[in-house]
Amino acid sequence: MLPLLVILVINFAVCFTEAAAPANPDCVGLKGVSPQCRSNEAAYRREYFYIGGRYLPYAILGGNLVSDQLYVEKLIPAKGIKQPYPLVFFHGGGSAGSIWLQTPDNRKGFASYFIDLGYAVYIVDQTSVGRATQEDLPGYPLRIGATAEIAERGFTAPEVTNPYPQSQLHTQWPGTGRIGDPIFDAFAAQFIPLTSNLTRQELSMRASGCELLTLIGRSYLISHSIGALHPILLSDACPALVAGNINLEPATIPFQSYTGNATSSVGRTPNRPWGLTNTPITYDPPANSPSDLRTVDNETDTPGRRSCIYQAAPARQLPQIAKVKYVALTGEASPHITYDQCVVNYLRQAGVEAEWIKLGEVGIKGNGHFVFLEENNLEVARVVEKWIKRANKN
Repeated sequence: MLPLLVILVINFAVCFTEAAAPANPDCVGLKGVSPQCRSNEAAYRREYFYIGGRYLPYAILGGNLVSDQLYVEKLIPAKGIKQPYPLVFFHGGGSAGSIWLQTPDNRKGFASYFIDLGYAVYIVDQTSVGRATQEDLPGYPLRIGATAEIAERGFTAPEVTNPYPQSQLHTQWPGTGRIGDPIFDAFAAQFIPLTSNLTRQELSMRASGCELLTLIGRSYLISHSIGALHPILLSDACPALVAGNINLEPATIPFQSYTGNATSSVGRTPNRPWGLTNTPITYDPPANSPSDLRTVDNETDTPGRRSCIYQAAPARQLPQIAKVKYVALTGEASPHITYDQCVVNYLRQAGVEAEWIKLGEVGIKGNGHFVFLEENNLEVARVVEKWIKRANKN
């Protein structure tokens, strides 16, 4: 039995703590910055590194710039690593790696979910973006990442404008998904520019990304949207170092782009002349230029199912990329549900055993493009975790 004095001290400490931290502080969106708001992130040890890059002569200043380097955060579980392979996270366009840490309404993010399971987590800022912004300004010109209106129409509230029929199934974005909602405003505040020199970015990401994997060992790569481009490049350049390629809503649509333009989720522009990339990847028989890739586009194009460009038969194969396990995950209410078949079928046609998980068909309903930020984000994380465990066994 505790002495009376000890009991009084404990009670005083509890009362003082409760008085110092309100029971229900307003911690939604940007208000979560208050010291009274409890963090939902996992406990981890953090270090950061700049990987790769080179010295580049810069005549105007009469010196050298470091260019093409990749920013990497290393997050190690406080209780130690319990999983055999690290996870490397690649962000999408218009954002930085920090988007994996938490949600705009301050719930636990994907990174913390996997840190709690004992994974070593690495989060990158892609070359030219965020903390990997490049001093070689002519080599990495910038463009606008996204407007708030593009985000509303394509990502957070597509059900309002109804650009494709599946948009009416969207229910999982926290808040209204519109300008003026504190959660949307916190989300939109993350938008940053990205480079318009995709060739330079792909070449630097390929070199620096493989250097990172050489340093940390065989890893699973988890990407979102246009970030899925870089795991494709690494699977082609250093497949032995890639344990698996996990893509949330991959924006590597063959030979074209459906998003990031004036019409958001329903537009289309030519893109990726090498099929999945803007720079050469390994085909068999070899392709010496994009013109060697004969294509066909004979599908009917509708808002609910976009037409795809494939290789004409017989299709060249992708022998390096085929060495890596590949899975795409798509939300049932996202614009990607109308065209992610293009990516998966292109890979299959080229000899890659590409798996496609439609979240709505496995009981995870109502998701838009930013599945890892929405209200059921941890349900999606569990699907990813299950896939990794199955891949480890195989």
